Amino acid sequence: MDERYTFALRKIALLGGMDEYIAVSSRELGETLEMSQQSASKRILELLELRLIVRDLGARKQRIKLTAAGVDELKKEYNEYRRLFELTDHISLHGVVKDGMGEGQYYIDQEGYRKQFEEKLGFKPYPGTLNISVDKEDVGKLDVIKSTAGIYINGFTMGGRTFGDVIAYKAKIKNVDCAIVVPARSHYVDIIEVICKYHLRRTFSLNTDDRIDVKVSL
Repeated sequence: MDERYTFALRKIALLGGMDEYIAVSSRELGETLEMSQQSASKRILELLELRLIVRDLGARKQRIKLTAAGVDELKKEYNEYRRLFELTDHISLHGVVKDGMGEGQYYIDQEGYRKQFEEKLGFKPYPGTLNISVDKEDVGKLDVIKSTAGIYINGFTMGGRTFGDVIAYKAKIKNVDCAIVVPARSHYVDIIEVICKYHLRRTFSLNTDDRIDVKVSL
């Protein structure tokens, strides 16, 4: 992304345009973007063409707001700076243990997944996952994790059913090797699923809503 565009998106977001429409004239926008009124108008047209913002024209002022794509561009820049200034070789996630719906055991038990986990992660996973609700202040770190390559687990078809691709990220809980697993086409919310060779609840005597930390390798 051209730095001129990310600069403009950042300035619009700082005015409040990431969550709501903001009313701003071309002159005011020019002052905010540190350029002439004409150049600011051109920049807005460029952002519109790239679908990074949406605009509602008024009599004297325009109302503009970042689109989801525009917000994503700022998140990319944010994540790069976080990795530059805050992160080393891992990310620590903090959260609480939550009950799952029992689907983890079914998927981990599939031979097509299990063999790849063993080959690519170096352990045979216990049939089940540990579900962790990530603290609100750490949810942004999930985007940083997803921006890394991870370990690709290929999908397969068995018994007429298709099982999708999965991405695994190596991690540790109290120095025990494990991995976060997510469907390749999914978007993180605030729940992560962790697999390990051990039954993690029993190993660490965990109960629902107990606090837990996970260190994810980068």
